[in-house]
Amino acid sequence: MRILLGTVAQRPALALTRTLALALAASLVAAPALAGPGPHHGSHPGPGPEAPEWQVSVIDADQSFRGLDAVDRRTAWAAGSSVTGGAGKVYRTTDGGRSWRDVSPPGTEGLSLRDVEARDARTAVVLAIGPGEDSRIFRTTDGGASWTETFRNTDESAFYNCLGFYPGGKRGLAVSDPVDGRFQILSTEDGGRSWTRLPDDGMPASPLTETGDPAEFNFSASGDCLVVEGNDAWFGTGGEVSRIFHTRDRGRTWQATESTLPAGEAAGVFALALRTPREGVAVGGDFGAEAGVPAASARTRDGRRWTPSGALAHLGEDAAWLSGARSTLIAVGESGPVGGSSLSRDGGRTWEQFSETAFHTLDCTDDGSCWAAGGRGRVGRL
Repeated sequence: MRILLGTVAQRPALALTRTLALALAASLVAAPALAGPGPHHGSHPGPGPEAPEWQVSVIDADQSFRGLDAVDRRTAWAAGSSVTGGAGKVYRTTDGGRSWRDVSPPGTEGLSLRDVEARDARTAVVLAIGPGEDSRIFRTTDGGASWTETFRNTDESAFYNCLGFYPGGKRGLAVSDPVDGRFQILSTEDGGRSWTRLPDDGMPASPLTETGDPAEFNFSASGDCLVVEGNDAWFGTGGEVSRIFHTRDRGRTWQATESTLPAGEAAGVFALALRTPREGVAVGGDFGAEAGVPAASARTRDGRRWTPSGALAHLGEDAAWLSGARSTLIAVGESGPVGGSSLSRDGGRTWEQFSETAFHTLDCTDDGSCWAAGGRGRVGRL
């Protein structure tokens, strides 16, 4: 989510924003240099006085958080699912993470809340994933004091995974695994109050298994399998093929490109992060891989074609660009036998692990903060 700071009254805030962003960027960029000799992709740097550290707290140990949207350095929203079969919950902080409030929608028992998109401290949209009616969208405009269910899937073959909003927060898209061989797209023009399924004649075909089931699908690893930047949107896939789909007309037509990330039954693109409509990275891996098998990433310089990039020592479940540092981004991964947090100082060409602390989802804000969330109800902040 982008924070727009442009009026005369906001100029002092803009100066503070840039100062905070540059300070965090400096600490992150400097940290790997303290690790000692030789860059090693996926290496874990040794301790240093300026090495960044996640400040971790536990909100709700029954929740596994895979949805996260950080508005700024004070406000963030996290969404999860119960590990004991209880209600999926939404939590919100407005004091920089010192305290978190349960602002969950009612009636979410057994639901997995995997994506949250927030405009500010009061307005947010949350996606519950799953087959059939398990896929639902909830919206609040009063900080979670009340919620409206604005979409419930009635197609037993559909399974919605991620959503995203265009700048301004009015227009948005959500993506489902293929139905009859094509990914399904929901569209909103009113900030998530209502949703319409778009025609699929502009969607490239996806492969099917011998039994007619989808052989290509999205991963609900972090809420970032679909992302929006500017007037463009992308989503990543895995399974029999690992591709990245791109639209420039708000979801009416899509072009599919090979991601260059390995495909497999549990492998492919887990998340995308676009710095501009032309520059971005894709991260992923294989949820079924054994320890020691590196995960992959890919880069784009035109928003359309993707090329292989650096290896990660852990799964790449999410990635985010650091504001104030043109080529710096962070990736996190918690699932699988190896977890951690890694840094790239060259736009994703190479990665260095800076922490063994692991999360499923990640978001960095324009005012210089980075937030993360993961299993056992944990949230972190750099």
